[in-house]
Amino acid sequence: MRRIVTAIMYFAFAGLAAAQQPQPPQPQQPQQQQQQRVSQPQLSVANQGTVGVITGMEGGTYARTAADLTILDDDTLRVLPTLGKGSLQNLSDILYLRGIDVGFVQSDALAYAKQHNMFPGLSDKIRYIAKLYDEEIHVLARKDIARIQDLNDQRVNVDVVGSGSAMTAEIVLNALGIKAKLEHEKQINGLEELKRGDIAAIIHVGGAPIPLFSDVPGDAGLHFVPITLTPALAQTYLPDRFTHDSYPRLVPADAPVDTIAVGDVMAVFAWQPHTDRYNKVTHFVSAFFGRFDEFQKPPRHPKWREVNLTAEVPGWTRFQPAQDWLVQHTVAGTAGTATQARFNVFLSQNGTRGALSEADKEELFRQFLNWDKRQADGH
Repeated sequence: MRRIVTAIMYFAFAGLAAAQQPQPPQPQQPQQQQQQRVSQPQLSVANQGTVGVITGMEGGTYARTAADLTILDDDTLRVLPTLGKGSLQNLSDILYLRGIDVGFVQSDALAYAKQHNMFPGLSDKIRYIAKLYDEEIHVLARKDIARIQDLNDQRVNVDVVGSGSAMTAEIVLNALGIKAKLEHEKQINGLEELKRGDIAAIIHVGGAPIPLFSDVPGDAGLHFVPITLTPALAQTYLPDRFTHDSYPRLVPADAPVDTIAVGDVMAVFAWQPHTDRYNKVTHFVSAFFGRFDEFQKPPRHPKWREVNLTAEVPGWTRFQPAQDWLVQHTVAGTAGTATQARFNVFLSQNGTRGALSEADKEELFRQFLNWDKRQADGH
C-alpha cells in the first residue's frame, strides 16, 4: 500500500511540475487564418488601373525611360515598371507573365522571334502602342580591332541569352558574314574581360550615352569600331553615329564614329476588347498620349525628345485604341504639340477644311502618316 501511495504522489508532483514548466511556443497559424482575408472588393480596388510594364536591365535606357512613366500615376492609373532581361525575354513576359501588360522591345525582335518560331501565333498576340526612340549598336573593342570584320574567329561578349544585344549582334554579324565566338556574360563582366584583353570586343545595344561606356577612360586601350550600313542591314536598321558629345572620353571631337541603330517599340499584349486588361491598357494609352509633352521636358530622359507618336513600325500592328486615339485627337487638334504641328503643316499644304466624318478622319490620318514618313525620309 505504501508503495502505491508513493507512486501516486510521485506522478502527481511530476504532472504539477510539468505544468509549471514553460511550454514551447506553438507554431503560428498562417496569417490568412489569424486575420480575416482581404475581401474581393478590396483586392479589386487595389488592382484597379494597375498596368505592369516590363523594361530592361538596371542602368539601361529602357529602365531609365520607363521610370518616367510613373508621372502618369493618379487616382485611376498606376504604372508599375519592372526590370527585364532583354527584348526576347520581354516578348515572352508580355505573352506569359502574370501582371505584365506592356513591354519595351527592339523592333527587330518580332521578325527574329518569327524566323526562329519562338512563340507560335505571335503576330496575333502582340501589338504596339508607339514607336519610341532609336538605340545605337555599340561595338567597343581592343585597338587591334580596326574593322568589324576583324571580329571573325574572335571572342565577343554580347550580353545574356535572350537580351536584345545578343539578338541584334547575331543578326548583324550574320548579315555581314562574320563568324565570331559569341559569349553571354553580363556586359559589366564582359567589360572587365575586355579591359584585361581576354576578349576582343563587346557588342551592346543601347541609347547613347549609356553609363556602361561613359565611364571608360580614354587611355584604356579601347575604341568604338565603326559599322557601315549595307543594303542588307538597311532593311532593318538606320544609319547613326557616335560623337564627342555623347562619349567625350572615347570619341575625338573631329572624328565621329559611324554606326547603325534599331528602333524600339512600346509593345502590348493583344487583349480582347472590353476585357479588364484591355480597358486598363486603353486608359494607359490615353494618359500616355494625352500627357506626352511632359515627357519631352527636363528632367525626363532626353531620348523622349526623339519620339514621334505617329511613326509606324514595319511588320508590327498598332494596338487599336492607340490608333483610334491618334486619329481622333490629331484630326480634332488636341494631339501633342509636336504631332499637332506636323499635322497642321500637312493640312495647310492640302487645303483641308470643314467637318469630317469618321471615315474621312481615318482616310485623312492615313494620308498624314504617309506624308509624315516622306518628310522623315527627306523626300
